[in-house]
Amino acid sequence: MAATKKASTKAASRKVKDRWKAKEWYKIYAPRMFNQAQLGETPSADATNLIGRTTEATVHDINGDFSKMHVKLKFKVQDVNGFDAHTVFIGQDLTSDYIRRLTRRKRTKTDHVIDVRTKDGYLIRVKPMSITEKRIQSSQETALRTMMDAEMAKMGEEKTISEIIKAIIDGEMAHRLGSVCKVIVPIKRVEIRKTEVLEMGAGPQDQPVFAPEAPAEPEAVVEAPVEEAAPEAPAEAEQ
Repeated sequence: MAATKKASTKAASRKVKDRWKAKEWYKIYAPRMFNQAQLGETPSADATNLIGRTTEATVHDINGDFSKMHVKLKFKVQDVNGFDAHTVFIGQDLTSDYIRRLTRRKRTKTDHVIDVRTKDGYLIRVKPMSITEKRIQSSQETALRTMMDAEMAKMGEEKTISEIIKAIIDGEMAHRLGSVCKVIVPIKRVEIRKTEVLEMGAGPQDQPVFAPEAPAEPEAVVEAPVEEAAPEAPAEAEQ
């Protein structure tokens, strides 16, 4: 009985090893609007199994900006070419500890949910979060949501999906929403808490969000000046 159990255990472990040997490693790349930065690697026995897999990375992981470590970007594998898996952008959100640091006592945090159709046909769900200096009434919260809805609709008509994501990351969207809401109530801060792509548009995600890194210029080689040989002294005549 013990021998049979031991043999079955060995056979199971052998199957696991064989299953891992059959897998290949694939590199996962961000879309062109994130300069096709490498997001990581993943194993798979079949390239078709990668289609639909999701992964995430912070803005810091992609462009090295430490001030954006709290901004997470989500991607989904769309196609595989050889051992390279290419993704599309599907969403963004903030880390939970960053959100906790923003909310304090005697302030009102208002969550908003706004569906926006971009200039290039993407339908995205944007979830801004506004924080006021003091507690506000429900009627003021309703007015804030109405103002944000109108401003987001305007931004959707003006911008493509790449431009929208750029506005989220660099703070332009939060600044515009905060500016239009200040006429109702003093706003301490506006953050884009989460974004989801509900429908893909007609345009590709190829407009850069970050400026591509300029190639390093080769260092100029400074050659040391060649010292001229001193002229030989004329030989003295023998007397």
